[in-house]
Amino acid sequence: MQENPYLELAVAGSGAIATGLAALASVRSETVWLLARSQESADAALATVAKTCGRIDGADASCIQATTDPAELRGAQLVVEAIIEDHDAKTALLGKIGAAAPDADLATTTSSLSVSAIGEDCGFGERLIGFHVFNPVPVMNLVEICAPAVVDPAVGERAHKWCTAIGKTSIDVPDTPGFVVNRLLFPFLFDAVRLQERTSMPSADVDACMTLAVNHPMGPLALLDLIGLDISLAIGTAIHADTGNEDHRPPDVIAAKVAAGDLGRKSGSGFYDYD
Repeated sequence: MQENPYLELAVAGSGAIATGLAALASVRSETVWLLARSQESADAALATVAKTCGRIDGADASCIQATTDPAELRGAQLVVEAIIEDHDAKTALLGKIGAAAPDADLATTTSSLSVSAIGEDCGFGERLIGFHVFNPVPVMNLVEICAPAVVDPAVGERAHKWCTAIGKTSIDVPDTPGFVVNRLLFPFLFDAVRLQERTSMPSADVDACMTLAVNHPMGPLALLDLIGLDISLAIGTAIHADTGNEDHRPPDVIAAKVAAGDLGRKSGSGFYDYD
């Protein structure tokens, strides 16, 4: 079994990515911290983690603790930031975490932002890597690892070892918005939205064409709902700003749904109704 370089680690965030990663980490780590914004978020995250651990062989919810104080992460060997896809929010939090845990490797789960820019602005670029996991974390096998040139090579090496230890396949990717997966995936997802807008086809029919003919496990509109339309909007906006390619620009209908609070599965409605 692959040696685990991170017996004590922390995940900053309380959403699906953060709780899924914390639950998975508990299989091989002795202590896992969850850093939340409020006690209410911390309590809710622990409840979610307990349920998730029940679906993962070897996961141990009892080793997962929640806190709202970054200072409690000082002994962590790794801290993974997993919050909203916003540059300023990520850099502010990573700046606090980097100061509170001076010996920890740092990682951001950004799926569309520049890891180099986040590292430079948070002040700890030499120990910050991109660690892009996919939802649901316990199920999806791939991790995209982005280690900019300023990063100590040992940080990336430890991250790859940790991926192996928790049963993930890790691939080094360049520091370009969207990395590899989202750079290729989102033009396909957005084109499905534009097709529906032009044709008025039901969401289920658009998706069935891809699940039945191409053997995709999930159709593009259902996948957008799973990712979250707010997250999809942020990803597309960032990639489009970098490339200028209209295929990367989020369709207006996604922005309209986000403005209306229809974010996909997490809000109960998006391209489908989940109530």
